[in-house]
Parts: sequence; structure tokens; C-alpha cells
Amino acid sequence: MICLHKIKTIGITLLLLFVLGCAYDEANRYYLKENLPPKNVNEVEILQEEPTQPYILVADFQACNVSFRYMQKEAAKVGADAVIVVPAGGNYSMNEKWAGKDKHSNSYHRLTGTAIKYKN
Repeated sequence: MICLHKIKTIGITLLLLFVLGCAYDEANRYYLKENLPPKNVNEVEILQEEPTQPYILVADFQACNVSFRYMQKEAAKVGADAVIVVPAGGNYSMNEKWAGKDKHSNSYHRLTGTAIKYKN
């Protein structure tokens, strides 16, 4: 009976490590010499492509199993005006060569975010 309890405990621990493991896979890089004051998260734009307006690079973020909102919050902490979010990884169909036609094209496992400050 004790052996079965130990196996269950080990199994649950391994499952939790597997499920939560990627949540800790995070990397951040800051580029400015001075810190900007944090902003309200709702003031930070979420973009999916580079803006036409001139900007400076504030920071880059990447993490697994996070949302676009998470990237917005990280950008707000460093005082960015916007964050350019790009999904990476994800599922794909072995039978479909064109990403736009793939039923899994909107899946992703990792997000990268580039925090920017617009030039005045």
C-alpha cells in the first residue's frame, strides 16, 4: 500500500512539473540606460505587426504558455507605449503545406513581445 502511495505522489509531482514547467521559461532583455516610469496596463497597445510611427526599442520578452495580456502587462511595467506580440511554435498539420490553410495555424506555445516607446 505504501508503494502505491509513493508512486501516486511521484506521478502527480511529475505531472505538475510537466504542466507548470514551461510557465517558468521566461526571458527578458532591457535596452534603455534609464528606467521609464511604469504605465497603466490599459494604456499599452497590443500590436501584431511593426507600427509605421517611429519608435525606440525598450525591451524584449518571451515566455511559454502566456497570453497577449501578459505581454501587455510586462510592457506596462517598463513604461512602454506598445508591445509587438508574435506567436511562435504551435501545432501544425502534416498534410498541409500552406500555413494560412492549416486548421492549427492559430495555435502557439510561445509568445515574444517587443516593448516600444513612440518617438515624439
